[in-house]
Amino acid sequence: MAEAQDLIARLERQNAELQRLLTVARDQLGEMREKLAEASQPPQTFATFVERAGRNADVVASGRRLRVAVLPTLEADLKPGDEVLLNAMNVVVDVATPERSGQAAIVREVLDDDRILVVARGEDERVVVLIGGDAHRRVHEGDTVIIDPRTGFASEKIERSGVEALLLEEVPDIDYASIGGLTPQIERIRDAIELPLTHPELYREHALRPPRGLLLYGPPGCGKTLIAKAVAHSLADAVGADRSYFLSVKGPELLNKYVGETERYIRTIFERARAKAHSGAPVVVFFDEMDALFRARGSGVSSDMETTIVPQLLTELDGVEALGNVIVIGASNREDMIDPAILRPGRLDVKIEISRPSRAATADIFGKYLTADLPLAQAELDAHGGDAGATAQALIQAATDRIFAHDDAHRHVSGAVVRNVVDRAKTAAIKGVVAGEARGLTRTHLAMAADQELAEARAVEMKSLGG
Repeated sequence: MAEAQDLIARLERQNAELQRLLTVARDQLGEMREKLAEASQPPQTFATFVERAGRNADVVASGRRLRVAVLPTLEADLKPGDEVLLNAMNVVVDVATPERSGQAAIVREVLDDDRILVVARGEDERVVVLIGGDAHRRVHEGDTVIIDPRTGFASEKIERSGVEALLLEEVPDIDYASIGGLTPQIERIRDAIELPLTHPELYREHALRPPRGLLLYGPPGCGKTLIAKAVAHSLADAVGADRSYFLSVKGPELLNKYVGETERYIRTIFERARAKAHSGAPVVVFFDEMDALFRARGSGVSSDMETTIVPQLLTELDGVEALGNVIVIGASNREDMIDPAILRPGRLDVKIEISRPSRAATADIFGKYLTADLPLAQAELDAHGGDAGATAQALIQAATDRIFAHDDAHRHVSGAVVRNVVDRAKTAAIKGVVAGEARGLTRTHLAMAADQELAEARAVEMKSLGG
């Protein structure tokens, strides 16, 4: 009897193991059937969702716009630009991870809340639709966006760190009244730049071709950059625009830091300028130290880079001719080293020398920084009957005389030097107050500052000459 019970127990255990093995085999067979079914399914198609059309949806797949059904069980809240999956019957069955690549384009104009005009591949313009929530609030003229040429969507703005590092964009707050000692040069600049914009009909009547740009040349520190900013500021008033743009290009950095990509950056800079100008705002593209970037080809001092960089600039200069509100200004200490083709008519054909200031011009520059509203020493005021204006004029004359008392002043005086003299004198006056001396600027402060500034300029000159 005991042996029979043992046999029954053993058989029950064997039966349970067989049942377990059958269950495992059945599960494995089911998994294999599922995998086989998945492997035999037709491929799904990626598409871009455009908009709902009742229970259906409009999508773009392989460059074609289709109206397709949506799987009823799909609960995703589809938004324009979402990537979706279509099954073999062209039914939207799922949402896919969006693609983060595409073609880069420059925003030329923001048309409305969700549409922008972009330019890509040179001058290929097209209107695309912004996607991604409040994208219209984040995108402005001149920005770079990713577009999908097949769908006409702009998915996101991308930062062009390389260009941004070389390009300073601002709305200038400097006008011609802020610049001293350059009245004749400013008048000539206004004749060359503003007259064609304010009186284009007269230029057409006289068959006179307005210049597309100008070259400011002369020693460093004499106001070339200030003039370029003042041009941009003045143009806004001249054409009645709300604002203007000043795109300052750091030439040597462009040449030294991005060897091999310089041409692309030059194209991007002018694309930015055209995008800004498209809205009617005046744009000044300013190339500082132009001789470092666009040296004469075949001169014996140029490198192989100039053979491609200079033609690229010439192409861009010729391209902005159709846009009357884009002005190109170059600045150089050595205009003789710039490629002559850049200075031909229709390009930077107006050359204006910004030389070192004369005695009268130096006094004019001092007048921009030494004003009657500054703290003036009581002794200086008493010497002029308490008249702050007369006192300021006397200090200006004293500072000018002190500078030109140096025999080499004609080699070192500049607008930058004048400003530094005034800043030094102000610092000395502040230190005097802290030390318990009488408050206010004196001619002694200015004389000491002038001597120190010219001594430093002289030392820099000697160092540059190897002395």
